[in-house]
Amino acid sequence: MNENLLGIIAGILTSVSMIPQLIKVIREKNVEEISLLMLLVLISGLSLWVWYGFMKDELPIIISNSFAVLVNICLLICYIIYSKKA
Repeated sequence: MNENLLGIIAGILTSVSMIPQLIKVIREKNVEEISLLMLLVLISGLSLWVWYGFMKDELPIIISNSFAVLVNICLLICYIIYSKKA
């Protein structure tokens, strides 16, 4: 298997992994089971992967991790909004 294809497939799978959680949070408007610390660490790590991707000029790393950062920032925004309502 081509290593770029492998990177793209891995990136897609890890990038979409939090989408079901985001959908559940939006539907239920409940973030009690979400760890704020986990979200902050995850966003930080993903952001570092994006930076690393730019340093190595690796588009699969940049694109997949940028998308994952956006999904997790959306989850963080939901966390902020819905935890205030509790």
